[in-house]
Amino acid sequence: MKRIEIYLMVVLLSFTACAQQETTSEFTATTAAAGDEPLEEAVVNALNDETLQDTVVKTEAEWRKQLTPEQYFVLRQEGTEPPFKNKYDSNKKRGIYACAACGNPMFSSKTKFDSGTGWPSFYAPIAKEQVKEVEDRSFPGEVRTEVECARCGSHIGHVFPDGPKPTGLRYCLNSAALNFQEK
Repeated sequence: MKRIEIYLMVVLLSFTACAQQETTSEFTATTAAAGDEPLEEAVVNALNDETLQDTVVKTEAEWRKQLTPEQYFVLRQEGTEPPFKNKYDSNKKRGIYACAACGNPMFSSKTKFDSGTGWPSFYAPIAKEQVKEVEDRSFPGEVRTEVECARCGSHIGHVFPDGPKPTGLRYCLNSAALNFQEK
């Protein structure tokens, strides 16, 4: 009986949301081809928006009223949307990805890549100050690093050490946690 329990635990661990993959050099850039106009101006404008500097604190009732049920599940209850069936996994447009709860600009299409996981993936945030990384022990037997919005504390996804150069990181995010602002 113990072997079956251990086997089931191993199987469950292999199906965790945003599961780590073997590091590979086969990452495919999804945006910002050679010769594209740089996004620096859009990034600077987003980061300089003074309305986004204050910490956002709301009651859960206020969050429920503001967010869709899917957004509330992901952002406030730390849920995970299904892979490959989300809004931004295949998005190849240029722009900025902001927190769907508070508008905090967190990721640029310049760092987006196709990780093959079914969730939008990035190798770096716009600035480290835009996200917060927190130890996540919510899944038995596994320690992950959760990515939260630094402005409102909402759950965005997880970060893993199996991404492409130059950082070697893979920020595996939920589309429901993001709003895309096309450049």
